[in-house]
Amino acid sequence: MFKKRLKIAWYWLARFGCQIFCAAIFGLRVRGRENVPRGGAYILAGNHQSYLDPVFCGVGIRRRLCYVARDSLYRFKPFGWLIHSLDAIPIARDKPDLVAMRAIIARLKQGEAVCLYPEATRTYDGKIVPFKAGFGLLCRRSDAPVVPVLIEGAFEAWPRQKRFFAPGRVTIWYGKLVPAEQMQTMTNEELADHLTAILRQMQTECRLQQGKKPYVYEEQPKEQDS
Repeated sequence: MFKKRLKIAWYWLARFGCQIFCAAIFGLRVRGRENVPRGGAYILAGNHQSYLDPVFCGVGIRRRLCYVARDSLYRFKPFGWLIHSLDAIPIARDKPDLVAMRAIIARLKQGEAVCLYPEATRTYDGKIVPFKAGFGLLCRRSDAPVVPVLIEGAFEAWPRQKRFFAPGRVTIWYGKLVPAEQMQTMTNEELADHLTAILRQMQTECRLQQGKKPYVYEEQPKEQDS
């Protein structure tokens, strides 16, 4: 019990430090907090622009999140210790990881909130690539609602082609919740396409509002009826 309380206290202390860092370096702006449930299980599904995306998603809401980190990140001992101390779930990136999927579903069944990046890797050009069908399977098996979360500006601040980040302006936008009941009516592929389309639409709207040129997608995933 003491260890659990200590782990929770460490999470909030780390979050507080990250919040100050994000405000000072990236002028972090947050939209749509009202769309995020205050309790109960849900999945935060975001686009993946930089190494800092989990930090951006976590500091925007007052909820302790469970993160999923690719297993190779644990190889660097200090960073591996850090993400382990924050109770992250390791997952293999290049193959189906049933152990990780079961662990994620178990956390959701316990009422936790899990943060995932269904593109499986950081963007090369700022665009959102189609979500993996396996993410649709995870959503439907967990029976948890999904909150799409857009990250905009992190790619300009820290693209994968650069070793270090630069100060910039980052926006986090939590979209409207997709109910579990709606997702159960779709196939895994339809659900992955549906969520990809939602985030691309949010990205286009956000970039236009900020005076940026929107990305052009040759093939838009088919949007589902609400």
